[in-house]
Amino acid sequence: MKSLLSLVIAFTATNIDLYAAEAGMPQLDPKYWASQAFWLILVFTTLFISISKFYLPKIKDNLDNRENKIKEDLENANKFKEQSEQKLKEYEKILDNAKKEVSKIHFESKNILDKNIQKKKDEIEKKIEQEITKTQKEIIEIKKNSITSIQNISENIAANIIEKISGDKLNESNIKATVEEVSKKNIGKYL
Repeated sequence: MKSLLSLVIAFTATNIDLYAAEAGMPQLDPKYWASQAFWLILVFTTLFISISKFYLPKIKDNLDNRENKIKEDLENANKFKEQSEQKLKEYEKILDNAKKEVSKIHFESKNILDKNIQKKKDEIEKKIEQEITKTQKEIIEIKKNSITSIQNISENIAANIIEKISGDKLNESNIKATVEEVSKKNIGKYL
C-alpha cells in the first residue's frame, strides 16, 4: 500500500509542472534531480566510507580493548581472590598450629611447674620432719636434763630446809635417795 502511494506521488510530481519549482524551490524541479541524486550518492558514499574505514574501526578497537581490559581485570580479580583465599587458609592453619603450640607449651610448663612445686614441697616436708625429729630429741634431752636439774635443785632446797628446821646437816646421800624416790613416783605425771 505504501509503495503504491509512493508511486502515485512520484508520478504526479514528474508529470505535473510543480508550482513549488517555479516559486523558487529548485530541489523540487525534476530537471535538477539527477545532479541532486549524484551529490546525494557521493556525499552518503563518502560518509559511509569514512565512517566504515576510519571511525568504526577506532570505535570497534576501543570496544575490543575495553572488553579485553574488563576480561583481564576479571581474571586478575579472580586470581587475587584465589590467592587471598589461599593465604587466608594458610594464615588460619598457621594460627591453629600456633594455638596448638601455645597449648602444648602451657601444658608442659604447667607439668614442669607442678613437678618442681611437688619436689620443693617434698624437700620442705623432709626438712620439717628432720627439724621436728631434731626438736623432739632436744625436748627429750631437755626433759632428761631438767629432771636431773630439778632433782639437784630439790636436793639443795630439801637440804637447806631440813638444815634450817632441825639445825643439823643431814647426809647428802640420804637426801638424794629420798628426792629420787619421790621424783620417780611423781615424774610420770609430768612427762
